Parts: sequence; C-alpha cells; structure tokens
Amino acid sequence: MSIAKLLESDQSISLLAAIAENSFDSVLITDASKVGKILYANKAFQTLTGFTSKDVIGKTPRILQGPATDAKVIKRLSNALQKGGKFEGKAINYKKDKTPFIMHWRVIPVKNKGKVVAWVAIQRSGTAL
Repeated sequence: MSIAKLLESDQSISLLAAIAENSFDSVLITDASKVGKILYANKAFQTLTGFTSKDVIGKTPRILQGPATDAKVIKRLSNALQKGGKFEGKAINYKKDKTPFIMHWRVIPVKNKGKVVAWVAIQRSGTAL
C-alpha cells in the first residue's frame, strides 16, 4: 500500500500523530505567518532542546538561536521559506539551559491548494561541541 493511499484512510490523522509523537527526531510545526509561531513540538524536541511544548507553543523557533548561530544559515532558511521551498541546513543553536549544540534540520512546507499553510521542521543533534 502506498503512503498516499494510506493517508486517504480515516485513520490518517492518528497515523501521523503516532509517527510524530514517537519519532527519534524532533518535530516542530509552525504556522505559515511571517512570524512563524510554533503550533506543535513533539517529545523528541524536549529531549533535544530541554524546552517542553508548553515552553514553546506560540513562540518562534528563534528562541533556539544565540550568539554563535550563523546568520548566513538563517538568511538561507528565510529565503527558502519566502519562496515556499524546502530547506536543509545545520547551525549552532541553544538548549533551554543555554548549552550550545549543532542542530541539523530540514524544513518542509505543508501546502493546501498550492498555498503554504504550515511548516514542518525535522531536527536532530549533530556532533557535540
């Protein structure tokens, strides 16, 4: 069975929720507004960053940035989002306790009738600093 066929089923929302909640990788969903407020963060996001979903819902992913975050990477991300495209990169980000770490992440647009309605970011830690 193809994933498209599976997602047509009545259980598609439950299936996707089970995947996101049980992923080893951090999953973060933001709205498609210019601000990009966080709508969802899975358990792996808390493991990766120390932030609970309650800490971040309604805020922007910029809470992970700090002095060593590469502005060029963030600009590349911004350009990709403005064009409605995908992004993949790595940067130094910061955990809730301000510990820096290398984060690899991929950002994918969620589209409805050709319009971006949300962004999904899949994140994981890179080599320790």
